[in-house]
Amino acid sequence: MARSDQRLMGITPAMREGSGLVAFERQFPKRYFDVGIAEQHAVTFAAGIACEGMKPVVAIYSTFLQRAYDQLIHDVALQNLDVTFAIDRAGLVGADGATHAGNYDIAFLRCIPNMVIATPSNEPECRALLNTAYHYKGPASVRYPRGSGFGVDAGTSLEALPLGKGVVLRESKRVGSAVAVLGFGTLVGVVGSVCEDLDLSLVDMRFVKPLDEELILQMARTHQALVTLEDACLMGGAGAAVLEFLQSRDINIPVLSLGLPDEFIDHGDPALLMSLHGLDAKGISQSITQRFGALLSDTDNGQPGSVHRIGGKAASA
Repeated sequence: MARSDQRLMGITPAMREGSGLVAFERQFPKRYFDVGIAEQHAVTFAAGIACEGMKPVVAIYSTFLQRAYDQLIHDVALQNLDVTFAIDRAGLVGADGATHAGNYDIAFLRCIPNMVIATPSNEPECRALLNTAYHYKGPASVRYPRGSGFGVDAGTSLEALPLGKGVVLRESKRVGSAVAVLGFGTLVGVVGSVCEDLDLSLVDMRFVKPLDEELILQMARTHQALVTLEDACLMGGAGAAVLEFLQSRDINIPVLSLGLPDEFIDHGDPALLMSLHGLDAKGISQSITQRFGALLSDTDNGQPGSVHRIGGKAASA
């Protein structure tokens, strides 16, 4: 992207190696800025150069962005400045422990006006959503985890995706009792086998903000229950955003929200930690079966295409 756009400036708060900017510094030394362990300055500096027509990309760990929350709100979002945040270490990071667990970025970002939040599910989605955030004219963030991906070729495209639009990856074959999983982030790749085994619909939502409201309404209209899935804290997270939207439209449909609990999670192998909190394929399958087992065992339960409402308000899907 830097080769195609001379305005791009890379900024890191002393995380050159961790955020993957070694090659960028070597190729574009005059457009690389390491501000040291000064996250607040990194964000305000980005705001300043955005005011001068540059396109700053702040590569920062999820937990370190917490330190610059005031600057994020007052210096960037309030002025709706064109700053891209590449948020590394989103979700559990294992050996670094509770101090580095990026569990809270969705919750603390989605309440900020003007902010875009993208949650890629694999390598090509991460590349595409970074492109999308970069092309967006305003504050935008892309959260992605530490570690290896799924081994999917990321490609070389610099094209953007439609803002705030998800994609249906699988449609259930059930008639009248279908359950849809609305996935945010890398757990979309984990839950694929579960959706095959239980015959669930699977949606890669791609964005927490703006939400794909039309797609949520479509899933509510054609399914009897929804599951939200995220590798972040449940309180105030993506699942909460879905519930708030459904409530705003007076749509009453059973929703199971799966994510990280309201507690600090200690260090450990990431796969083991996810398993302990029921966010591996086995745990997700058990949670869905426990909540919607009766529905999944009945292939003709309810009327397909119906939308449930609270209070009789005609909230059409």
